[in-house]
Amino acid sequence: MPELSDLTSIWPWAAFLAFVATMLVIDLAVLHRDAHEVERKEALLWTGVVVGAALIFNLGVFFVRGTDDGLAWTTGYLIEQSLSVDNVFVFMLLFSAFAVPAAYQHRVLFWGILGALIMRGVLIAFAGVLINSLHFVIYLFGAFLIFTGIKFLTEKETHVPSVETNRMVKLARRFFPVTEDYDGQRLFVRRAGVRMMTPLMVVLILIESTDLVFAVDSIPAIYAVTKDPFIVFTSNIFAILGLRSLYFVMSGYLAGMRYLKPGLAAVLSFVGLKMILSDVIHPHPLVSLGVIIVILAIASIASIRWARAHPVAVAAHKQASLHPDEAHSAPTS
Repeated sequence: MPELSDLTSIWPWAAFLAFVATMLVIDLAVLHRDAHEVERKEALLWTGVVVGAALIFNLGVFFVRGTDDGLAWTTGYLIEQSLSVDNVFVFMLLFSAFAVPAAYQHRVLFWGILGALIMRGVLIAFAGVLINSLHFVIYLFGAFLIFTGIKFLTEKETHVPSVETNRMVKLARRFFPVTEDYDGQRLFVRRAGVRMMTPLMVVLILIESTDLVFAVDSIPAIYAVTKDPFIVFTSNIFAILGLRSLYFVMSGYLAGMRYLKPGLAAVLSFVGLKMILSDVIHPHPLVSLGVIIVILAIASIASIRWARAHPVAVAAHKQASLHPDEAHSAPTS
């Protein structure tokens, strides 16, 4: 795996991090300074901005680094973007279970995405060191991805993360009690001289812990495409940057994505097998990209056709996701 010193210069890293920081500042301080419900039109616009920026960046990789690296970036971004759809479904269940007002959902997701960016950076670096120093780890990652793909197929439902069993929530509650109701979009409040978490902070903790689980699945997958740290990091971060707006765009459509999980399972199994056979088979980057595109296209088309043929089932599934069995309006201390 190339070291940072092997890259043309440190400036691409600095420029990219500056770009990410600028996007986050614009998102929070300019576009969403005041709490409001994010409409689908607004989310589509921001999604277009993030995806457009990713495509421009990808073209830059093609131009500066060559075709192979450009295709690797495209493939890695597509893998991370497709796997992030499952995050979106969990966000939807969490917001419903905790009755989070629509006007405050953006603020929770913003801080959740910011935390995810930091965690992904650390995990990417750690996984890269492991693969670079202990080659056999790549086989373990491959087997883990195949196992995860099989688990995707056997899990019929996505469940709301449990407040009672989540270790991060338990740890936070040792230091801060939890209010019984929301206080605007504040994460902490002081009442009777006691600093307390609001339910919004509990939801944020659950979102962060859920993303940590998803990151363990997705980061090994992108190392099946390339071991270049710059490509791995930037493609992953671009996918995460668009995750918040993706939620507001897709939250109303996920009920009809019947074949989403089988499609993601196939993607994970493919990249896992690719990692296990990496010392034997070296497919061209265009082949890997083509296989993943075909898998996702088949899953999407099949889901759309099923949704059109079963509108009642889609409506029932959407209603169930809006009112999960474990739902409660707010956790108490």
